[in-house]
Order: sequence, then C-alpha cells, then structure tokens
Amino acid sequence: MSTAITDIGELVTNDPGRGDGPLGIVRDAALVIEDGAVAWTGPTAEVPAADEVFDAAGRAVLPGFVDSHAHLVFAGERAEEFAARMSGRSYAAGGIRTTVERTRAASDDELRANLRRLVDEMARQGTTTVECKSGYGLTVDQEERAVRIAAEIADEVTYLGAHVVPSEYGDDTAAYTRLAATDMLAACAPHARWVDVFCEEGAFDADQAREVLQAGTKAGLTPRLHANQLTEGPGVRLAVELDAASADHCTFLGDKDVDALASSRTVATLLPGVEFSTRQPYPDARRLLDAGATVALATDCNPGSCYSSSMAFCVAVAVRDMHMTPAEAVWAATAGGARALRRTDVGHLAAGARADVHVLDAPSHIHLAYRPGVPQTFAVWKQGQRVNAPE
Repeated sequence: MSTAITDIGELVTNDPGRGDGPLGIVRDAALVIEDGAVAWTGPTAEVPAADEVFDAAGRAVLPGFVDSHAHLVFAGERAEEFAARMSGRSYAAGGIRTTVERTRAASDDELRANLRRLVDEMARQGTTTVECKSGYGLTVDQEERAVRIAAEIADEVTYLGAHVVPSEYGDDTAAYTRLAATDMLAACAPHARWVDVFCEEGAFDADQAREVLQAGTKAGLTPRLHANQLTEGPGVRLAVELDAASADHCTFLGDKDVDALASSRTVATLLPGVEFSTRQPYPDARRLLDAGATVALATDCNPGSCYSSSMAFCVAVAVRDMHMTPAEAVWAATAGGARALRRTDVGHLAAGARADVHVLDAPSHIHLAYRPGVPQTFAVWKQGQRVNAPE
C-alpha cells in the first residue's frame, strides 16, 4: 500500500541539499509513503501514482518530532509539589522518591497503561519517536520491570537505575552505585539500548556516574547523561569524555563545558519544559549554537519537574526564551533528537527515511512558535501508518 501526500505548501525535509535553508524546505511539494518508508519527495506536479492520496491543501509537513528524553514508566502524579514550587519552594532531586513509592506499588498493567497513554498522547501531537527511561523503581526487580515494559511500547529504552539513591540506602550512595553498576545493570541491559545517570548534587557525583556509565558500556549500552541541570557541575565534561550520545539539561554551563560540547559529537539536549515548570533559568541555546554544538530539544515528560508531552510547546519556549530561531528549534526537535539517539532513519524526510510524517494545520513551521498553545497537528503517520487524522 502506498500513500501520496500532495499539495504540501511547505515540506521540511531537514536536508539542505534538497531545498531552501537549513531545513531543506521544498514548496508546492509532494511525498510518497510505501512499506513504512519515504519512497519519493518532489514537486506535486511530478508525484508518481499511489494507492491512495492525501491532499495536504497547502499545509506544512514536517518530520515527526523525535523526543529523546522522557521518563514515562511511573505511577501517580505530583501536582501538589508543582503548586508548592509555584508558591516559592525550589526544585530538588529528592522529590523523585515520591514517585518511586507509587511506582513500586503499581501493577505491571497499571504502568503499561500509563505508558501507552502518554506515548499515544505524544503521537497525537506529532511525536513519532520516543525515548523512555527507567528510574522510578530503584531495586533490581523494579528497574528490570520498568525497562521491560518500556521496551514493549517505546522506540528507545534507557536504563536509569542511577536516578537517585532510594531511601532504604540512607546516605550510602557508594553501596547503591555498586548495585546500579552490577546486578541491576545485568538485569536491565537485555531490555535497553542506553545507560544514563543523574549526575547532580543530591544524586550522583562524577566518579559514581563514571562507574555506572563505564559498566553500562561494557554491558553493550551507550551512555547518555543528566548533566548540569541544577549546578555548573562535572556532568557535561564527563559526558564528552565518555563519548555519550547526549548531555541532557545543560542549564548551567561554563566556557569549558561549551567548548567540550562544540568539539565533540555529544549532543546538548535542552529541556525547556523543565525550566518552565521549575522557574529555573533557561539554557542558553544561542551560546551553544554559536559555538558550533549540536542542540536537540526534548520534553523530559515526567510527573515531577515537567509533566508536559508537547514538543510544540518546547519549540515555542525555545524560540521565545532561549533565543533560537524557529528553524533552529524545529531542527532541534526533529533532526537534533535523531542525532541525540544516533538514529539516521528518523528526523528527516528523504527517500529511505522512516515514514514519520507530521502535517500541521498551518502553512509553515514558523506557526509552532508563532501560535503557542494552539493545537496545530492535523495528521500524523508513524512508520507509514496513520496514527492521527481528522475524522
């Protein structure tokens, strides 16, 4: 079965060689989907025959959003914690333990249903690739359960046993680090592609993070790292040292951090929804981009520091408060996320790419930032299958 999407007012390919500017924009375009992949792109007047035709009626078409940082295997919510922050209490890593307690008490079916709900919610908003972390179980059995359930539904799975130290370990961070780097890792590695650590005050220091990440690498996983969210700490440079796929948050950076990212293939993944929800300063995307670093945007959807699944919201905030252009923000939310996941099949729309297609109910990608808060997803295909369309 093939599908031709015709009369595309603005096709964002993310391939500068195929169109205008860094987004490779093609106007009055068409796209053909076949066997789950993009089979052809070009002018509408030259579109080959297909089994069915979808008339975009002048709308913009983008690659599906690639959300490369999310925490979706959990139970409960923390709305009252959010209200307390809005009343003046600062965010701290310790609030994670509230979700740990509720997640441990939930059944597999409850966790699976909540994960499915959130992934479907993301798809309805144009997100077609989702990374999902563990980190709310913090025992061997609970973390194995989390990554196993995540692997049933999410596109990418990350083992985050070193999220925080659970309360039963008290102040013995070293003992919990050993567990996260040995028995827990061994149980979780078969279900995951990535290993992550929250390297931050109140969580794990650089030596502890290195221990877990290096053990994960030996187990066949690729590192990524929560880095420099609350302080100007060692996380970013550790991520670069270990050739991590991404350093995520990057809120507080020194010159050496920026230089390290710019001279590496580690992607700086920025999570503006977190700063919106915690009232912290926003990351300085302009500084990173001007230095030559690769930047991605992701939601960090989780029940504590950012309970939003909207990549469009992240694009709008990045343009308004992080000094990105609309084109830079859209690239970061699509191709940038793909780079952060070291994927070449998603985040762009060229022949051979996975057919993840996001049709906006707008004539241009600029409207994602121009009309913040307005639902603009008109239709979505994931791997060539329609997942969201008007009735």
